[in-house]
Amino acid sequence: MAATLIYCYDPMCSWCWGFRPTWTKLQKSLQGLIDSNQLTIQPMLGGLAVDSDVPMPEDMKGKLEGTWQHIQSVLGTEFNFDFWRTASPRRSTYPACRACYVARDSGLEDEMYHAIQTAYYLQAKNPSDLDTLTECADNIGLSPEGFSKAMQHVKDKQLIEQEIQQSRQLGLHSFPSLALLIGDKLIPIALDYQNHSTMLMAIKKALS
Repeated sequence: MAATLIYCYDPMCSWCWGFRPTWTKLQKSLQGLIDSNQLTIQPMLGGLAVDSDVPMPEDMKGKLEGTWQHIQSVLGTEFNFDFWRTASPRRSTYPACRACYVARDSGLEDEMYHAIQTAYYLQAKNPSDLDTLTECADNIGLSPEGFSKAMQHVKDKQLIEQEIQQSRQLGLHSFPSLALLIGDKLIPIALDYQNHSTMLMAIKKALS
């Protein structure tokens, strides 16, 4: 029976953006285990912030911009700080999570995840807005009309809320998080933002 590596994330989590290069390397280094059916990777959406139309308070904007600056100084991650001057931020990441959930059905979850991150962190666009998410969907080859219908369906059925509840039950409270599920045993994998090898060794050790 294959073990499952759960990757819990939120597309609007700045630490997830900082982790992306190392996460990409880790996935490539796990390809042999995936090809030999010893491991599957399962993304799970974490959901940082519920739906909201309320403008973000100035103190929170300052705090989050400070987080971006910290990540940039520690990891060298690129950010477009114009976002905090030109966009109208809201504390609302559920729409972006829904967009990734919708793209999953077409096997394009990671493409959507990356498109949202690119729009947000590099192009200073707001992924709390449906217009931005629809543009991301179009960019990865999804029909804008079909995407809008699917987004409403996922919202109506509260599918994101159900997945978030599952991630909480597994004890995945921070983003990004990695955990290895072997049978009914869940093994947290400590994150290393700068070196994928330490995580690879931990996964291989747990599998053996």
